[in-house]
Amino acid sequence: MSHKFLLILAAAVCFTAQAQQFPYQDKALSPEERAEDLISRLTLKEKTALLMHRSEAVPHLGIPGYNWWNEALHGVARNGSATCFPQPIGMAASFDEDLLYEVFTAASDEARVKHREALEEGSSGQYQGLTFWTPNINIFRDPRWGRGMETYGEDPYLTGRMGMAVVRGLQGPDDSPIRKALACAKHYAVHSGPETSRHRIDVSVSRRDLHETYLPAFKDLVTKAGVGQVMIAYNRFEGKPCGVNDYLIDTLLRGDWGYTGLVVSDCWAIADFYVKGRHEYVEDGVTAAALAVKAGVDVECGDAYRYIPEAVRCGLLSEEDIDRNLKRALAARFRLGEIDGTDPWKDLPESIVEGPEHLALALKMAEESMVLLHNDGILPLSGGKIALIGPNADDPVMQWGNYKPIPSSTVTLRKALEDRLGDGLTCVKGCGHVEDAEPLEDILAKLDGIETVIFAGGIAPYLEGEQNNVKVPGFEGGDRTDVELPRVQRELTAALHDAGKKVILVNFSGCAINLGPETASCSAILQAWYPGQTGGTAIANAIFGEVNPSGKLPVTFYASADELPDFENYDMEGRTYRFFRGKPLFPFGYGLSYTTFKFGRARVRNGRLVFTLRNTGRRDGTETVQLYLSRPDDPQGPVRTLRAFRRVDVKAGKKVKVEIPLDPETFLWWNGESGRMEPLAGKYLLWYGSSSDKAELRKVKFSF
Repeated sequence: MSHKFLLILAAAVCFTAQAQQFPYQDKALSPEERAEDLISRLTLKEKTALLMHRSEAVPHLGIPGYNWWNEALHGVARNGSATCFPQPIGMAASFDEDLLYEVFTAASDEARVKHREALEEGSSGQYQGLTFWTPNINIFRDPRWGRGMETYGEDPYLTGRMGMAVVRGLQGPDDSPIRKALACAKHYAVHSGPETSRHRIDVSVSRRDLHETYLPAFKDLVTKAGVGQVMIAYNRFEGKPCGVNDYLIDTLLRGDWGYTGLVVSDCWAIADFYVKGRHEYVEDGVTAAALAVKAGVDVECGDAYRYIPEAVRCGLLSEEDIDRNLKRALAARFRLGEIDGTDPWKDLPESIVEGPEHLALALKMAEESMVLLHNDGILPLSGGKIALIGPNADDPVMQWGNYKPIPSSTVTLRKALEDRLGDGLTCVKGCGHVEDAEPLEDILAKLDGIETVIFAGGIAPYLEGEQNNVKVPGFEGGDRTDVELPRVQRELTAALHDAGKKVILVNFSGCAINLGPETASCSAILQAWYPGQTGGTAIANAIFGEVNPSGKLPVTFYASADELPDFENYDMEGRTYRFFRGKPLFPFGYGLSYTTFKFGRARVRNGRLVFTLRNTGRRDGTETVQLYLSRPDDPQGPVRTLRAFRRVDVKAGKKVKVEIPLDPETFLWWNGESGRMEPLAGKYLLWYGSSSDKAELRKVKFSF
């Protein structure tokens, strides 16, 4: 037996011997009551250790060690084999919150299995706990932000709906006495790049932008979904680091929203308060730790809280401040059943991890995430000789995205096409992501007699993502410096077109890319995002028509970065479909199908918007109906803003009646007098249709 296991076993024996001796061991008491009693028995050193992400065991009281740091952005991450679902930005394109709930129910099932396995092995290390730092519900306000792929897009309403589905799937039923896991709303708040300045940037926005764009999803997760954790962001907001910002934490989060859960720090964010070249908000770690504890940051990811005892000795901090925060942290652990070893999911078999049901779920989500951006009629393909070219044709790591599970197997696009076409498929690398193009004459020689080319292009997570050291044309520090398809790929697809090839571009990326030139050089464009371990199969199913594409863009695709404001400017004017006044390349909510739909004239009846949706094509299909609002007498407000959506299945040649409730929350609008978002009386336009593009929408006048 390992030394660590013997220590844990000894602690368990001690705990058993003391069973029911102290109130904190009484499961009949509330988690808060148990936490309060336990705190009364701890030393300052023990309290300090329990507030850090590596929480040390307290053997003489039977408290096991615990590591708060765990990730499940799109499946259980960094903990061995697990089902790898599509990257969140791709799942957002599904507009399917019910399916997303199933995905994260599956992820939390796998999490419980993995946590149990770790305990059986005598381990309680990083990435083995039940406190997951997901979802990322920051607004993807600028396509240059490298971490935007972790989010659910640029719209506050869609982000809130999808984020709540994640929380409910991870945390399990509200009425369960034991939480299945704890989700985390991050990064609070007003945080979305650039990556290169996130540790020092001071963000200021109008109160309207704050409450209308940056906060609604956080409020939804707190007040409606009961999220168990909120993570502070690295940046400052209006002069104060987010971790000590009384307006964000006291006034809004714990005040107006009534939040009673955990506040956790982003990793080493407290150190940013004093490290040279970062915020330099205070001079030293002792002061930083004291300020963070007093502000209500309950658990620190990092090591600045090691200064807590010194802060107490210096009079900067009282034990009452520490006890208040620790009570929330320990109550959360009791609520998870982790301290007691209580596990209602102990009978989940190990075979569910990457099992058939979860792989089928990953495939379904990947299929629903596919967005058909352009099609001159070439798709769906029926067969014949096909060539596969491009840097993303056979790259499983690219498909996994970032903060990724590591699946035991991955179906790349090459693998899926080889299984389908056999000798009918010719594979040519062609080029790298940003360089290394093969001579065109060599490529064309290999394509002799082949008319149709599938080009697996785009970018990859090593180019875009959280703070990295990559600096190549178009990319810097994890972000992008433009929104273009890398030149080597643009030139090759154009050359293939000029040589008479019919090019189908499968674009892999976690962000919007200017594909304007490709609409001329390519016969079809399919946006595949980073589709996870079953991505190749999902793409092939879409290309060959076994699945009718139904994904919709959760972000705006712009024609140029020149149309965007400065990256570090967080004002919303000119950003996203809600405030962009130009003509996008592809609008938010856009996505083609292999069939066509017609929206009937709507009426408002009994508090509902009612209309018919007809499938006017020859294939069954799914349309994502979208409802937007605008307020004509508010020129400073959004051009349009999403207020409802639903996926509607319609058989070929048939029609269905669609009803969308118009409740008071539908009419949440900025009230300048109260400084809040409220159901606001007045005249509105209700826009409904297949995307945010005015030309694709019908409207109804309505007074609320």
